Amino acid sequence: MKDRDCGRRQKRLVRYHPSLFFLFLSLFLSLYLSGCSDGERAETKKPKLQASVARREPAYGDTLVEGSIGEATNLIPMLASDSASHEISGLIFNGLIKYDKDVKLVGDLAESWEVGQGGLQITFKLRRGVTWQDGRPFTVKDVLFGFQTITNPNTPTAYAEDFRQVKKAEAIDDYTLRVTYEKPFAPALTSWGNLVVLPKHLLEGKDVAKSELGRRPVGTGPYRFREWISRDRVILEANPNYFEGRPYLDRYVVRVIPDLATMFLELKAGGLDLMGLTPIQYKRQTDDRFFREDYRKYRYPANAYTYLGYNLLEHKFKDKRVRQALSYAIDKEEIIKVVLLGLGVPATGPYKPGLWFYNPDVKKYPFDPDKALALLKEAGWEDRDGDGVLDKDGEPFEFTVVTNEGNPVRQRTAVVIQERLKKIGIRMKIRVIEWSAFINEFIDKKDFE
Repeated sequence: MKDRDCGRRQKRLVRYHPSLFFLFLSLFLSLYLSGCSDGERAETKKPKLQASVARREPAYGDTLVEGSIGEATNLIPMLASDSASHEISGLIFNGLIKYDKDVKLVGDLAESWEVGQGGLQITFKLRRGVTWQDGRPFTVKDVLFGFQTITNPNTPTAYAEDFRQVKKAEAIDDYTLRVTYEKPFAPALTSWGNLVVLPKHLLEGKDVAKSELGRRPVGTGPYRFREWISRDRVILEANPNYFEGRPYLDRYVVRVIPDLATMFLELKAGGLDLMGLTPIQYKRQTDDRFFREDYRKYRYPANAYTYLGYNLLEHKFKDKRVRQALSYAIDKEEIIKVVLLGLGVPATGPYKPGLWFYNPDVKKYPFDPDKALALLKEAGWEDRDGDGVLDKDGEPFEFTVVTNEGNPVRQRTAVVIQERLKKIGIRMKIRVIEWSAFINEFIDKKDFE
């Protein structure tokens, strides 16, 4: 079971600072889950200070400590394959453009841009005076170097395809980049985020996949890397030379706590300022005087979703009818009611309702076991020997789902799905794996069903 940043209903507890796999490559069975690691959130407040804090201007200083169920694997964005890595690297690196709080595109390292030739050409005007965190100036050469790196077939990245649509990328001068596409490409502009901005002076002539920058990155962002203690924490500090101004917080710390119950105890003990809550934690374990007085609790639709992912290299999942059948066989409303305690909505894709690019007319797959069985029969899967398990060419329909330990929501969801698939003759096993092994040994190597 795995999450993508795009659609859960979030609930978070946040500490108040007075100074401030289901890995499912087709998205038929996606849920905007509110019960995942960074869904609901919680924040400690100090009641006696609230009045004075409300009247004060923001001040510099202090440290924010956030809990993370998974450890980052690589802090170079184009090489990162997990949300923990992207959340940290997103504070260190910038892109040419970004989304603002209203989900509108605004400039980041690009001051402005022009789209021409019927959408086939984009000309970016880059900010002047921006420096890398080692003091070297940022120029168009860094963007071109990043573009060449991500499109290099030897670079182990999952994000190259958007940039392979570019026919030509050229520097007009040190602060102007022009990219031309072979044909119209809808996500052309949005693709120029932080994936393709790399410090050329530190990486030129080196293998980016083996670079020390994966664990000691140098970016242009609001925070700069300070320390990474494996399986414990990553420490970032404010970048005093950030082009948009120094952040108010001196330090941002991400603590790795691979079990949400343990993380919750740390939050209660004051060892964390911010964490995501499970549905049970949100509805039942934080509704008391202690949390009402000492914490702020938030719930909002998150830009994330949890999904079940099929390895399309596995022969049984290559058939679209099989993937559709499993989507009809699983009761998503049951998962929302039983596992999420009502804190979630079914997803039909990676975008949450309310966004301008959300499409409410995407085909839906309601719970329909009969339709599931009909599709499976059409694909050649039937119970020919009467043992209660579908088979085809003598092979029983069975597979193993892998998910990471420490997240009871994903594990309970797996059990619900397991029972639903059993009712239509599919034998599903569940394997729970430690986070880093889950990412490095199974997901990245495609060693899963």
